[in-house]
Amino acid sequence: MQIQYASRSIQLIGIFFVVATFVLPGIMKSQTVNTESGPVKGATADGVISYKGIPYAAPPVGALRWRAPQPPAKWSTPLAATSYGHDCMQLPFPSDAAPLGTTPAEDCLVLNIWAPEKAQAKKLPVMFWIYGGGWVNGGSSPAVYDGSQFAKGGVVLVSFNYRLGRFGFFAHPALTKENPAEALGNYGYMDQIAALKWVRRNIAAFGGDPDNITIFGESAGGFSVHMMMTTKLTDGLFQRAIVESGGGRAGLNSPRLHDPSAGGRPSAESIGVAFAKKNGIEGEDAAALAKLRALPAPAVVDGLNMASMGPAASTYPGPMIDGVIVRDELGAMYAAGMQHPLPMIVGANSMDIGFASAKTKEELFATFGPNAKAAQQAYDPDGTADLRLVAFEVGGDQFMVEPARFVAREVSAAGPTAYEFKFSYVADSVRKEWPGAPHATEIPFVFNTVSARYEKALTDADEKMANSVNAYWINFAKNGNPNGAGLPNWPAYKADSDQLMNFANDGPKAMADPLKIRLDVAEAKAK
Repeated sequence: MQIQYASRSIQLIGIFFVVATFVLPGIMKSQTVNTESGPVKGATADGVISYKGIPYAAPPVGALRWRAPQPPAKWSTPLAATSYGHDCMQLPFPSDAAPLGTTPAEDCLVLNIWAPEKAQAKKLPVMFWIYGGGWVNGGSSPAVYDGSQFAKGGVVLVSFNYRLGRFGFFAHPALTKENPAEALGNYGYMDQIAALKWVRRNIAAFGGDPDNITIFGESAGGFSVHMMMTTKLTDGLFQRAIVESGGGRAGLNSPRLHDPSAGGRPSAESIGVAFAKKNGIEGEDAAALAKLRALPAPAVVDGLNMASMGPAASTYPGPMIDGVIVRDELGAMYAAGMQHPLPMIVGANSMDIGFASAKTKEELFATFGPNAKAAQQAYDPDGTADLRLVAFEVGGDQFMVEPARFVAREVSAAGPTAYEFKFSYVADSVRKEWPGAPHATEIPFVFNTVSARYEKALTDADEKMANSVNAYWINFAKNGNPNGAGLPNWPAYKADSDQLMNFANDGPKAMADPLKIRLDVAEAKAK
């Protein structure tokens, strides 16, 4: 009897443990999770479980180079998901604000997940990060992209890799002949959509809510969010979007897949033929394609990165208008109401990136046509401004800042709530050097990874701003509204009041856009 009683007690304890693991609040979750491809085992640190390097697609190598992403092979033994997989093949950019943490390779289609260690009573909101880097650089491994602070704030953070450069954006007549019914050209964008679909199918196992996903990205990642917002291939895959310095109008001179563009750029297929000829490959048949796929990865990169994109334009198309994933220029699609009717945060930095050059201010202002005098009054009213500074402002306004206002206006006019921001905060340690916030400097504040970016130079003010920005982003992911307890109110964007949230050196402040006069001139030129 005593043996039977002891056995029964052990059974009850076991049942209690199983129930507690999945039901009782505060209980720690198992580090092993089952995905559709196989089990993965993560690592726990400081109240967060992370899973890194999970394949969401097969390695795009050999015959899968320049093919839509295919399902990964299945596995049965738990995968040790404790370190980042390779970032995608590229020539790293020495001045990158988010330096890679891995060696780039062509086998790179993996994703990473951060979730709270404690089991939750209900599924958590999910945030899906798309990195920038001009579509030729970047990856998910940089320290500033660590998702731990998002997990501590009660969301499940997902990051992933997508193909870059000529691996991610390439066209050739032989590819069209090989798979005429398959989407072509924008393979990096196909990766992004495939990763998002993987999240929809699998994230519940990690504690995430597949029906509450916010996508967000910066620079090329922000442009990618616009792509997600305007392609029919993402219907129902996400519920909210955040764009950080992602433009929103034309200006990339994107080629068309099969035909020359209106701006005179050759078709993406013609650009691919030029790259093949540069490597001694002629023809448009299967033999030519086999030779292209046999090129070593460094030969496909061929020195391409953010510093060489301009000179490489004759052999590298970048994202292209393919009619399926990218249906038209962004501005035209938003103006036509072709975007998903979803809430959005959109904005840019106070010293954002742009492209404007002229030998004199007169030449620069002449580019505004009939509004040349208005442009001179907006940018240089007393005639004393430095030409380089004015050109920088004009370029940033046209490429990033005014398009953000345009998108906020179009989204809000269509019905969903939009919130616009300007990130002006400059870290204490560089405030004497930088008159404003350069491109990409908001990222460590969004992720609240400022300690990794500024290390010993980090100040209390920097940490306070990071806490605020991260909280706004988390609140938006939770309920579509960035506001929350202890935060200054961020009003929804309305065209008549033109208010935005300015993340300034003295804290977040809602205000009417201080650059309205400049942006109105930039808008007139864009029309």
